[in-house]
Amino acid sequence: MCREGEIPGVAMNRSETDGCVTTVIDVLDQEGAETIGKPVGRYITLETKGFPDAAALSDGRIEALCGALEQLVPPEGDILVAGLGNTAITPDALGPACAGMVIATRHLPEETKAELGLQKLRSVSVLTPGVAGRTGIETSEMIAGIVRQVRPAAVIAVDALAAGSVTRLAKTVQLCDTGIQPGSGVGNSRRALTKETLGVPVIAVGVPTVVDAVSLAHDVLGAYEDCADPPAEYAGMMVTPRDTDMITDSAARFIALSLNCVLQKALTREEIVSLM
Repeated sequence: MCREGEIPGVAMNRSETDGCVTTVIDVLDQEGAETIGKPVGRYITLETKGFPDAAALSDGRIEALCGALEQLVPPEGDILVAGLGNTAITPDALGPACAGMVIATRHLPEETKAELGLQKLRSVSVLTPGVAGRTGIETSEMIAGIVRQVRPAAVIAVDALAAGSVTRLAKTVQLCDTGIQPGSGVGNSRRALTKETLGVPVIAVGVPTVVDAVSLAHDVLGAYEDCADPPAEYAGMMVTPRDTDMITDSAARFIALSLNCVLQKALTREEIVSLM
């Protein structure tokens, strides 16, 4: 919509670096929010042909994601990283896989940091809440309880997304500072994770790992133009690439490396990679 012309209450900026195109959309007021159907806030999309290996320290894509995160993550204060998703379903395991590689530091005593010369390590907590079908606890309830105890400056929620078009499937990283509603992309919406529900800012980071069959048919064949009313047998069908395991792992490493670089500026890139 923004590419078609100016929209009142919405600002867009587009830039390109080595291997990555970054689009930043700011929804400035309620008029803009009603026009594009998104809450007031900042939305960043990184378009890439794939995800780099964690060892590719000079890759422009890593620099682009670090730059995007720095626009959203508070510069100071404790951070809680929540890896959302179901480890039993490969395309939904992005969040837990990423969380497993984020460096947790909140538990380290100050004297231990001093002995290691790492007094400047930022306090980071990491959580993998699982899914309500396995735990019997809503993700929002679990995170809200931990937020009350940990009192972070912000929550970073990492989750797999559903693509609206096959051209974005496993080729974009999407970020925003308005939170996330787990499961909404696959018709299984749970309680939203937002500043209003948790009491602290929520930064969402996600990669589209599935696309619904109707959108896929529309992209490939131009069929079913009225995607709002698809045939019943296709309405709940989701499609994922055959190499989804490799995509999930690479995307998780890409996001985790970038998060660690932004959160732990006292460590070098080489040190971060060795700890992941």
